[in-house]
Amino acid sequence: MSTPQPSMPQAAPTWQTAPGAPYPAPGSAGPTYTSPIPVVRTHLGHAIASEWTKIRSVRSTMWTLGVFVLLVVGIGVLTGVVVAGSDPGQSGENTLGLGFFGLLLGSMCIITLGVLTTASEYGTGMIRTTMTACPSRGRVLAAKAIVFFLVAFVVTLVSASLVAFLHVAMLDGEVRSPSGGEWLKGTLGIALYIALLGTVSLAVGSMIRHSAGAITIMIGAVLAPLVIALFMFSESLDKVRQALFEYSIPNQLSVFYANSLSDTGPSGWDPLWIMLGVTAAAFAGAFALLEKRDV
Repeated sequence: MSTPQPSMPQAAPTWQTAPGAPYPAPGSAGPTYTSPIPVVRTHLGHAIASEWTKIRSVRSTMWTLGVFVLLVVGIGVLTGVVVAGSDPGQSGENTLGLGFFGLLLGSMCIITLGVLTTASEYGTGMIRTTMTACPSRGRVLAAKAIVFFLVAFVVTLVSASLVAFLHVAMLDGEVRSPSGGEWLKGTLGIALYIALLGTVSLAVGSMIRHSAGAITIMIGAVLAPLVIALFMFSESLDKVRQALFEYSIPNQLSVFYANSLSDTGPSGWDPLWIMLGVTAAAFAGAFALLEKRDV
């Protein structure tokens, strides 16, 4: 009785690798299957779509933006109610400036979200998956910056515009109506500035790679110059104190409402150009470090 010989495994078929080309079935010479999945070259748009999915699907985005809107609108409305019930002559020259206090506090939420957009991925290890899916590190950072900037800009613009309209309606006939230039600076200008400030936070989060540390650095950068200047009593430090006042972020925010804390220093749209330069420098550092360090 003969022992059956084990069947020899068939050689693996030679698959065609050209994008969109049909694959031949094993044991047949002709093609019988075509993959329905298109093979395309990846680009920045794919990275932006990925980052948009991330930022809208995590709870921290809804929480931070929700608190931001609550602070800006809530404090703005409360300030308007207080001013409307007091002497109208004390409301200041620019009605839109009443939204300054809510935006200053709300900017902390934008800073926090900017840091979390990058630093949180290093904390969870998700950055390895991101870089595996998109090996171009610069593209990943650029996509994060674009998505975050647009989200921060739109939310800030809507919130600041809502507060501005409420203040004008509440104080109608009691104070001078804002001019077109004041409307532009108090809504569009302030939204661009705060979105850029948050984008700087995103770059700092990429460099520090630690959420708590990066948030602390950014909050210190916002508040420390003004606080330090308040305790500089020596006459020899007068110029330093003046510079800290003039270029502190709270003062630059107030410039958009023509309510600067200092008679000299930035004016008009100067704060926006300053923040644009700071953003460019921060991203140059973030790109350089991202290419040199491991993930």
